Amino acid sequence: MAREQVAPTKSNLLKVKERLNIAQEGYDLLEQKREILVSELMRRVEQVKLLEREMDTHVKTAYPALKRMLLAVGRERAQRLAQNISYKFDLREKQVVTAGIRLPGLEVRLPEVDLKYSPVNSFAECDETVIEFFELLKICTELAAIRTIAWRLAREVRRTQRRVNALEKMVIPTASETKAYIESVLEERDRDSFFTSKLLKKKGVSGQVK
Repeated sequence: MAREQVAPTKSNLLKVKERLNIAQEGYDLLEQKREILVSELMRRVEQVKLLEREMDTHVKTAYPALKRMLLAVGRERAQRLAQNISYKFDLREKQVVTAGIRLPGLEVRLPEVDLKYSPVNSFAECDETVIEFFELLKICTELAAIRTIAWRLAREVRRTQRRVNALEKMVIPTASETKAYIESVLEERDRDSFFTSKLLKKKGVSGQVK
């Protein structure tokens, strides 16, 4: 790693030492942040896996319920019944604080299940299908919200890792090498000054004796 091109002076040595200390402290803090982010990301990934398994379970019951309804009432009648159903969904972005970081998340508010069939044209299969797919929809929206957070956490982990790598592989080694270079030059100058001083003293004593 190449050192900085600076003059080997005491003032520059102090500046380099200060930068090195700040870089090392920053590295420690970023490394702690990265570990917390990775831990939180893993927790969210586990949540995603659990919800995906739950979704698979509900898919296995929802679509057979739909098939039973179609067999019971027929496709045309099922379509007419479906046209009379209307739900409003509230989808918005919200701030989520996780691992000490404020991230944009997703909030989906589902309406309550409202079985709208009259006793004349209501079928148990229709009610069962609506309930099954509403449960499936709840899982899908929760899964989407957690996946959004997990994706953004992963992006933050990558960003933090790049900063950690920059400090570890570039900033700190460069500052360390520059510090070592300046210290080496200054020590060499001190030695030269010491020997020159000794030599001058020796010559002075020698001249006095003569």
